[in-house]
Amino acid sequence: MAQGSGDQRAVGTADPEDSSPNMIVYRKIEDIITKMQDDKTGGVPIRTVKSFLSKIPSVVTGTDIVQWLMKNLSIEDPVEAIHLGSLIAAQGYIFPISDHVLSMKDDGTFYRFQAPYFWPSNCWEPENTDYAIYLCKRTMQNKARLELADYEAENLARLQRAFARKWEFIFMQAEAQVKIDRKKDKTERKILDSQERAFWDVHRPVPGCVNTTEMDIRKCRRLKNPQKVKKITFLNAQIDRHCLKMSKVAESKEPSQQRVKRWGFSFDEMLKDQVGRDQFLRFLESEFSSENLRFWLAVQDLKKQPLQDVAKRVEEIWQEFLSPGAPSAINLDSHSYEITSQNLKEGGRYTYEDAQEHIYKLMKSDSYARFLRSNAYQDLLLAKKKPESEQGRRTSLEKFTRSVCCWRRVRMAAAFHPRGGFLPAVGKVAGGQAPHRPDAVLLTVPTPTAAGPEPEPEDHAGRRRRSTSADRVSFRGESVTVKEKE
Repeated sequence: MAQGSGDQRAVGTADPEDSSPNMIVYRKIEDIITKMQDDKTGGVPIRTVKSFLSKIPSVVTGTDIVQWLMKNLSIEDPVEAIHLGSLIAAQGYIFPISDHVLSMKDDGTFYRFQAPYFWPSNCWEPENTDYAIYLCKRTMQNKARLELADYEAENLARLQRAFARKWEFIFMQAEAQVKIDRKKDKTERKILDSQERAFWDVHRPVPGCVNTTEMDIRKCRRLKNPQKVKKITFLNAQIDRHCLKMSKVAESKEPSQQRVKRWGFSFDEMLKDQVGRDQFLRFLESEFSSENLRFWLAVQDLKKQPLQDVAKRVEEIWQEFLSPGAPSAINLDSHSYEITSQNLKEGGRYTYEDAQEHIYKLMKSDSYARFLRSNAYQDLLLAKKKPESEQGRRTSLEKFTRSVCCWRRVRMAAAFHPRGGFLPAVGKVAGGQAPHRPDAVLLTVPTPTAAGPEPEPEDHAGRRRRSTSADRVSFRGESVTVKEKE
């Protein structure tokens, strides 16, 4: 049986080292399992237990496994040994023969070792059709131990609806496997059935249990497969892209008045704003104390650094701000300096936590208050308002420009149409050649005489017509008068 399992394992695998990021964990667990099964080196005793009417072959108890782990792995706490045994069981190397939940118990519960053919190091990726064949095969055997659980019956019904078109093929496959299993020895068949059930308990676990076969994306990044690494790198680049569209107000370098006012609400509000930090840093440079803010920002950046760069960044901050003769030395009290010196030995992200808090309080109580009273901050507040007189002059200028443009268009129209024509309405000429619009006024320009008053405008039929509601334009001899709307 062991040889057959080894042959099947050789057929079903191909370069497992390159296809699973959990291979290091699998190899360590398999070394422990191999030692457990070795009788020559004091492994766990595997025995056949007599039941009421039958025998249970090749089982071990949970107490034996926990005691072996404590003895051979130098574990003193039984809880730790139970936890390690549960982790091994969750991967499917050990499984209880009467329960679908893969966990370890320190009692007389019977467990069985999984065959190497079903080990997760073989990088199994079973499909739903294989799971459907397995469930269908169990329904064909009249064994109490092979009855489907409630969640398995639901899965079988769901798979039958999903594979309705090829369910006949699945049923035929299940029948063929049942015929092969019936030719095997009863004890061998009993062990194989439990091992196959444990395999599917790992890959299709009970609802509420963790699926240990799911791939972690952080482990996938460490694979040697260039295609996967290239794809993950591309996705990270797409996530890091800045596609945020901002308004012109946000793009402008000068902050708005409301934004400047928020800086005066609290010190934290100003530190959250990039422009506020820049203005505060410029103010501190004028007072020769900018090293305080630069140290605070460097410690904030340290907390976001990757783990492999933390130690190097900690040393850089120490050399720049805290070491004897530092180029940008900050003023720390003796208590904070001693704590920081002790934390420097560990070199973690929070090495400068006490020093950062001291500098924060110093800036908030001293520098921030002087910044709010400074001329730089007051100028930013006052520079946002525009004089109303300037806006009034601009409005008057626009009105004068429109009047001049309209007057020129009327003069041109009178020159080109001495006897009448379409004139655009006053105030509606945008520039260039004026089009003939529906709201234009049809006028007749009479010849000035001394006989009396000018006749009323007439249309092409000689009838008097009424002008539209547009601005009225009248001609008197060679002079042109433009009247605004009444």
